Amino acid sequence: MSSKVKSRALPHADPADDHPLFRVAIVGGATLKGKEVAEMLEARSFPFAGIKLLDDDESLGQLEAVGDEVTFIQKVRADEFRGMDVTFFASDPECTRKTWKIARDEGTAIVDLSFALEDEPDATLRSPWVERQLGKPFVPELQPGPSVAAHPAAVVLALLALRVHRVAPVKRITATVFEPASEHGQRGLDELHEQTVNLLSFQQIPKTVYDTQVAFNLVARYGEQSVPALADVERRIRKHYRTIAGQDAPQLSLLLIQAPVFHAHDFAIHVESDQSVNVEVIAQALAGEHVNLVPGTEDAPSNVNVAGQGDVQVAVIPDAEQPQAFWLWAAADNLRIAAATAVEIAENILASRPRGKIQ
Repeated sequence: MSSKVKSRALPHADPADDHPLFRVAIVGGATLKGKEVAEMLEARSFPFAGIKLLDDDESLGQLEAVGDEVTFIQKVRADEFRGMDVTFFASDPECTRKTWKIARDEGTAIVDLSFALEDEPDATLRSPWVERQLGKPFVPELQPGPSVAAHPAAVVLALLALRVHRVAPVKRITATVFEPASEHGQRGLDELHEQTVNLLSFQQIPKTVYDTQVAFNLVARYGEQSVPALADVERRIRKHYRTIAGQDAPQLSLLLIQAPVFHAHDFAIHVESDQSVNVEVIAQALAGEHVNLVPGTEDAPSNVNVAGQGDVQVAVIPDAEQPQAFWLWAAADNLRIAAATAVEIAENILASRPRGKIQ
């Protein structure tokens, strides 16, 4: 084995630096979300002194890149959390439920991307993007419970709705959200790929994940054996939207559709106001931090051109029949937004309790 392979990632920053460095663990380090979190930590220059990648038995010993280094996937055990400042749970919900209290008891801050902890009594559902939009400062707690990263589709819908509502009183928002296979992790991607290949070769298609055909198809309901059900995901998005956007945000009617695409959410959003709207004013209100406005002279937002991008791409389209209404067509990289949300939550938490330099 090459001498460049390490048991864990090497320090990210110079220990002689005056800024505190933090030790990070990612449970589900081999998952799509886990890999995205590791990349986002690098992209945001998060001050980590090392990253531990943890996962279940299927991934033990697997090699993963963290920046320029290579590290092993290690088993989830209590001693692996010892000394960790923050732990991201990017695993499946069952793994999170089994192990998060072990991590908590070792004193690490917990950021959950699996949604397994959203109903815990001391959990807080968060979206730093939406909090900034609302002018809502983060208030640190002495002994915080787990922080749950809001669903990326809810983050996009809340951000756009709040910006529109600033300049045009919104009567109704109706959104159709197109779900990508990557929301089901690598298993979802693999099954969509296998279904596509098998259909083209006239073979029986696998249905382990969706329990229905999703290749070359649009569905509003999975098969009975699929977990989670598409209706459950839809309810989660509505719930997260209401929580992060606040009571004064426009009410949202939502339909979630499984699309035969691998990555990124697409959004068809119809917004109706109480008054005639100026599309140019709406466009100006939407543009800003985390939102790129796409003019009609450029390619429309799509799964392809948002891949790997951290911002939401939006086009504003007038409603030809209703002067008081308009459409938003938007696209956003679901994994990127989930990871950005989680890492910003960790930055907030750790900024309120620096540990000092690691020697």
